[in-house]
Amino acid sequence: MQTLEKVGLLMSKYFALIIILCSFVAFSVPQLFTWIAPHITLLLGVIMFGMGLTMRAVDFSVVAKKPIPVVIGVVAQFLIMPLVAYAIAVLLQLPPELAVGLILVGACPGGTASNVMVYLAKGDLPVSVAMTSISTLLAPLLTPAILLLLAGQWLPVNAGAMFQSIIQVIIIPIILGLLVRKFFPRAVESGVKTLPIISIVAILAIVLAVVGVNQANIAQTGLLVFLAVMLHNGFGLLLGYVTAKACGLDEAKRRAISIEVGMQNSGLGASLAAAHFSPLAALPSAIFSVWHNVSGPALVSIWSRKNKDLDPLQAEKKIS
Repeated sequence: MQTLEKVGLLMSKYFALIIILCSFVAFSVPQLFTWIAPHITLLLGVIMFGMGLTMRAVDFSVVAKKPIPVVIGVVAQFLIMPLVAYAIAVLLQLPPELAVGLILVGACPGGTASNVMVYLAKGDLPVSVAMTSISTLLAPLLTPAILLLLAGQWLPVNAGAMFQSIIQVIIIPIILGLLVRKFFPRAVESGVKTLPIISIVAILAIVLAVVGVNQANIAQTGLLVFLAVMLHNGFGLLLGYVTAKACGLDEAKRRAISIEVGMQNSGLGASLAAAHFSPLAALPSAIFSVWHNVSGPALVSIWSRKNKDLDPLQAEKKIS
């Protein structure tokens, strides 16, 4: 168990490098990874089950005690990223599948990796965790609605079928995780430290499957997709911070909201795109998975050198 925990920590530390190198392998030898594509939904379910195992009532207590920062963050999450994606799709004149794929990843909830990034960036961790949890629970309603509103001009969007998919791959696994934690707390506590390696492997497998399936598409549109994703993620991080600052929130909360807005659950985006549109529509989500694991640590590095007296756990002390 300790060995797996150490491997998980090592993989977390070098995840950006691992995912970049493995993506090059998937592009060079796609047949090694295309077999994973039919199992993307299952892999995402495993990730969400792990999220359910780690969720606690205290994660939502910050909402009850100090709801304003979380509300600001969640509203920013579901406004900034979809609208920025729409603007980029129009300005870059993306092909229909790529436009829908970019808007889809923008309409997804926050990714679980964002919590780690917020902690390392000395941001407000309780706000980050609450934002991830609440945006995930709102996703079945908001993600299909946003996609129908913004992406319907490019491709037909079946919001009802997408709602069912999100319930199946996110809400049900999370509920199962919560139930397992409730009835088998000792087993969960002893094994929860190995969850990072399971999540990392699952996310890596999803990305490699999408890259492998889209090898020819990447060769044709790779630079355009990378540009779109880099702009999307960059504006999300920037506008998330600016929004929090404009609302008068402190530095720790600005960092939390910036990272939460800029880092998406791209695994969900890839799963929904593959299930409801096409492999090409899943490409922006796969590239997003690679890129936000580069931009996130880069931003953490900048912030960790600035205001070193900012305690990453200060918010936890305030609400305890």
